[in-house]
Amino acid sequence: MSSYHITELRGDGIADELSKSVHTVIAALPLKLEIEQVDLSLETRRKEGPACYDRTLASMLKTAATLKYPTATKEESPNKIIRDRCHFSVIHRPCTTIPGVPTNFKKSIDIDIVRVATGGTYEDAGRRIGLHSAVSVRVIEKQPCRQAAQSAFQLAGKRNRTVISSSKYTIQAATDGLFEEAVDEVARQYSFIKHDRILFDALLAKLTMQPESVQVVVCPNEYGDFLSDAAAGLIGSLGLADSASYSYKEDGSVAMAMFDPAGGTAPDIAGKDLANPTAALFALSSMLIFLGEVQIGQKVKKAVLDTIGEGKRTKDLGGSLGTSGFTAAVVETLKKSL
Repeated sequence: MSSYHITELRGDGIADELSKSVHTVIAALPLKLEIEQVDLSLETRRKEGPACYDRTLASMLKTAATLKYPTATKEESPNKIIRDRCHFSVIHRPCTTIPGVPTNFKKSIDIDIVRVATGGTYEDAGRRIGLHSAVSVRVIEKQPCRQAAQSAFQLAGKRNRTVISSSKYTIQAATDGLFEEAVDEVARQYSFIKHDRILFDALLAKLTMQPESVQVVVCPNEYGDFLSDAAAGLIGSLGLADSASYSYKEDGSVAMAMFDPAGGTAPDIAGKDLANPTAALFALSSMLIFLGEVQIGQKVKKAVLDTIGEGKRTKDLGGSLGTSGFTAAVVETLKKSL
């Protein structure tokens, strides 16, 4: 039986329920995951201060593969601190229509959003100038853009898909122009993959009118953030989207990877067996594929999709199951394929 060592970052709100769901599914798999848990809850962060993040980074460096659950942003943003300290430069957000999930959008989408995880408007909170003005600095760095582009084209090659790079390069000529320049340089290494450059506002219209033509998208930080949540809304819920963050070695290979559900802590439903663990289970699937367990990872995701397709859904999706009941249904379906 194969064995892997991973880090698990515990969080706040529904984090414990999501973790329990993931552990239940892991117990059914024909492999062993040695899980090193780190408590990243708000209570622990307030008690330990920077030492909590030191332990987090040490574990993540040791295992190179991490599952993270939602954390509350109060005095600081744990996501930003982890991103900065781990040098995560690329975020991948897959988003696919799930049969059986009610949605206001009647077309199907299957999109991989690859986002530069640094720079853009998120690096500088800005400053007030006098009484009626404010300013912030927007920074785009070429290396993270190249890494995001490389990830996008590699993903497109594996899935036989096309790549769209998107920004506001006609208006933000210097910053977004540099991003597009970096993408073009990488695109020349993948001449067998179709690459289009589309303005971001036009891309949003294209996604809603011709979603089948939007496959792999690579874009700067804030655009990827907007697009990810918009796509999740089109498939029916933010609770259905998972995320992966990557840092890289000098040779271009992945140094560290972190997988997490894209939703928040949902304190209003915490401890009530109401959380939808779909995105957390998708994150587990993505991590297994990253570890090299491609077939098992795909079977985990398929078991979740099949369970929902059979009408066994959590209450937020119009079903009757709680977190534990949905997890049990997924495990029952998964065991049939293992």
